[in-house]
Order: sequence, then C-alpha cells, then structure tokens
Amino acid sequence: MADHEKDGWLTAPPSAGGPAEIDTSVAHPARVYDYWLGGKDNFAADREAGDRVLAATPGLRERVRANRAFLVRAVRYLAGEAGIRQFLDIGTGIPSANNTHEVAQQAAPDSRIVYVDNDPIVLTHARALLAGGPEGSIQYIDGDVRDVASITGAAARTLDFTRPTALLLLGILHLIQDAEGPHELVARLMDALPSGSYLVISHPASDIHPGVSAYGGVARKP
Repeated sequence: MADHEKDGWLTAPPSAGGPAEIDTSVAHPARVYDYWLGGKDNFAADREAGDRVLAATPGLRERVRANRAFLVRAVRYLAGEAGIRQFLDIGTGIPSANNTHEVAQQAAPDSRIVYVDNDPIVLTHARALLAGGPEGSIQYIDGDVRDVASITGAAARTLDFTRPTALLLLGILHLIQDAEGPHELVARLMDALPSGSYLVISHPASDIHPGVSAYGGVARKP
C-alpha cells in the first residue's frame, strides 16, 4: 500500500513527478496570501511581492483577514448551532491558522473535512502540514472546481453524501470566467449534496454596499 493510502489525513495521490519543488526565490500567490493572513509558510520573495501589492491596494490585507474571519464564524456556526459534521472546502490554499478543520473540530471533534485545490505548491505544503490528526478525518484532493464529478467522487472517500454537508467556496468564484458557467458549477456541486446541506460563499464585490469590496453569505439547501 502506498504511503498516501495509509495516511488518513492526506489522501491526495502524489503527482507522477512527486511533490512540487518549492522555489523560495520566486513569489507564489498562495504563499503571498499566507503572508497577508499572518501565516508562517512564506518566504522573503513572497513578503516583498505581498507588500508591493498592499502598497498599490490599500485595505487589501484587512479584506483578506476579514474573509478568514468570515470562514471562522461560518464554520463555527455550522459545526455548532447547525450540527453539520461534513465540510467540502474548495480552493483552500495553504493550510494556515484557523482553517476549516481546526475550527470545525474544535466545535465538534468528529467533523470530517475535505479540502480541494489544484495548485501543486499548495499540495506540497499540505503534505507537510496536515499530519498527525485523527485518522480519516481530513482529506486533501488535488482537483479543480470545474471538475465536479472528480471532486465529488474523490470526496466520497471521506464524506457521506447522504448526510448534510457544508460546501465552502470562499474567494474562488471570481476566478471562474463567465463563459465557464460559475452559476452552473455551483448548482452541480449543490446537486451532489442532500437536503439540509449548506452553501457558504465569499466573493469580491463593489455593488452591494458602497465602499465595501467583499461579500459573504451562508445558505441552507431545502
């Protein structure tokens, strides 16, 4: 049995060429985002690039951290008051402080979480960071939000899709072009989940509240 099959926390299969090599001299978007969140998985090039972006976009760091704070509030509510025990988090980025599994399992230790991202650098960091927890409670899928069938098929190794599940799409839908059908993608993902499931979205926007460039919401599937 391969190592990734024995590891209950990280079950994403390795790529054909093995883990991606991390070049610390070149900034990477996922590590820049980690820097903005106050994480530790970033390097000098990432911090320099992050500071340049912040200089050109005042308030961006606060919006990034507000998005993470929204994740914490939403997951805490779902695992606590709503009684949800399964989470499908697509576009997770580098595992950092107050990630979905930390918040959910603090509220409900039996929570099960599946992370999905298609960035090989994120996968490499995930292999190093998502280790040492309850076997089988967390899965990482190397996948793309556009490939709904592959995501739900792989996630079924950890999640029971006959039970209510929370689908998290935080800061990812703006990366889907209109021609790629973002509404249809969300609908297909929710179609795979049973009644009583929840959809959590955060999305950059400027036409909802004046002066506010982000939006987040939680909705329950009837």
